[in-house]
Amino acid sequence: EGLIEFYDSFKDMFEFFCKNTTIHGTIRLVCSDSNRMKTAFWTLLLLASFGILYWQFALMFSQYWAYPVVLTMSMHSEPKMFPAITICNLDPYRFDLVSEHLVQLDRMAEDSIAFLYGINTSASLSHLHEGNIHVQDLPNIGNLSRSAFRLSHNFSLLRMPDHDDRAGKKHSNVGFRLCNATGGNCFYKTYSSGMDAILEWYRFHYMNIMSQLPVIINISDHEEQIEDMVYSCQYDGEPCRPSDYVHFHHPVFGSCYTFNSQGTDSFWTATKPGIPYGLSLILKAEQKDHIPLLSTVAGVKVMIHNHNQTPFLEHEGFDIRPGIATTIGIQQDEVNRLGGNYGKCTTNGHDVKVKLLYNNSYTLQACLHSCFQHIMVQKCGCGYYYYPLPPGAEYCDYNKQPAWGHCFYQLYSRLRNHHLNCFDQCPKPCRESLYKVSAGTAKWPSVKSQDWVRQALRHENGYNSTSHRLDIAKVTIFYKQLNYQAVNESPLLSENLLLSSMGSQWSLWFGSSVLSVVEMFELLIDTLVLSLLFCYQRLRAK
Repeated sequence: EGLIEFYDSFKDMFEFFCKNTTIHGTIRLVCSDSNRMKTAFWTLLLLASFGILYWQFALMFSQYWAYPVVLTMSMHSEPKMFPAITICNLDPYRFDLVSEHLVQLDRMAEDSIAFLYGINTSASLSHLHEGNIHVQDLPNIGNLSRSAFRLSHNFSLLRMPDHDDRAGKKHSNVGFRLCNATGGNCFYKTYSSGMDAILEWYRFHYMNIMSQLPVIINISDHEEQIEDMVYSCQYDGEPCRPSDYVHFHHPVFGSCYTFNSQGTDSFWTATKPGIPYGLSLILKAEQKDHIPLLSTVAGVKVMIHNHNQTPFLEHEGFDIRPGIATTIGIQQDEVNRLGGNYGKCTTNGHDVKVKLLYNNSYTLQACLHSCFQHIMVQKCGCGYYYYPLPPGAEYCDYNKQPAWGHCFYQLYSRLRNHHLNCFDQCPKPCRESLYKVSAGTAKWPSVKSQDWVRQALRHENGYNSTSHRLDIAKVTIFYKQLNYQAVNESPLLSENLLLSSMGSQWSLWFGSSVLSVVEMFELLIDTLVLSLLFCYQRLRAK
């Protein structure tokens, strides 16, 4: 009793609290006890204030637990690494191992085009077989492929019946039929453009033919040197070195080279903005027509991307037109996402459930392609040719899996419509660099300078064109400015801001502070102790 001050009654305790607390308005409950109307008014007013206060608290916590974010933008200026640049000649190779099948496919395409449009394309689709790439050190595979594989005639191009479009005009689609393994559940893969239908039909057969090749082909001994595609390469006024690029072959976009793929060489550090300090290339843009129905574009494919990143040329990049000088200015943006409760993102992809099939760093496209390929192997029993294979799987071949096309196109349609769970399993990177580009073009070389330009290229690089065809292009890629814009996510309502908002509301409705909250806890403890004492006294009296 000497340590704790006790009250004689709850009324005394309440009066002491109302007279000495720092909460505004409570003293009016004691001062106006002789006026019951005022006492009731202030009681209701205090209770209403308490109710509104905790209603505001509930709104704050519901907003806080929703984890909203706000975007903050900042500008940074510092020397940085030049991005990775991938160029492709849009000229895929005709491998000797499958060249006979490709010739048969071209004849089928000629017949289909003649059937649909009455056009004879035999002259434009003819090929020079000495241009084939022969793959060595593959015992028995060639003979097995040539004897076992047969082009299927079950996927002929058809013209669908005419129908009225929105303008009321007659229009017919072109496509080919796909059925499941039992021959049922058929549907037509149709296109309103006959050109698109022919290209997709050709690619479908092309994937089946190319599945006969080994998964990994070393064509470095058969590939032309980079000098046959890049006549001149300079960065920041200095000639490029052989170690500055890596080579790979794309089945659609042909021979490709990536400059500054790793981003670790100080040679590629960008110290100044402007055209003279960028990457300048003179490229060979001639199409040898190895597979003309697979790639109908003549020129060069260019993609600007991050280092150690797989270039997905079918989704990004742009084409460079022959006979044109193109200047491409790039501006870098950096996006930093919070992740965790504030959004779904991954730092390096290690926490993603999808096993990546690419050896480079994590990207959203790499994850989506890997996820789709895993589902494709699981559902269809084989893999899509344009994506890497999981261990133990094989690429689709309609001689072995006759219904894989039916399975593939349905799965791909579900992926495009976000009906597969790949978009749920593949988060965006928490840190991502984006490149915005702006391009300008001019005729190059000009009429008066083309003669000496061609002579110089012929003397220095073995350029052997004797015609006036537009078969060369010039590309210059540079930073427009070295400062870059960083877009950062930050919590809209952090812990500090939440406490500050709660304190503001408490002060608004009661004009008090944190110590006032402690006083209320003290009142509750005193009430509890006094209740226990009264109960103890009654039990002792009995």
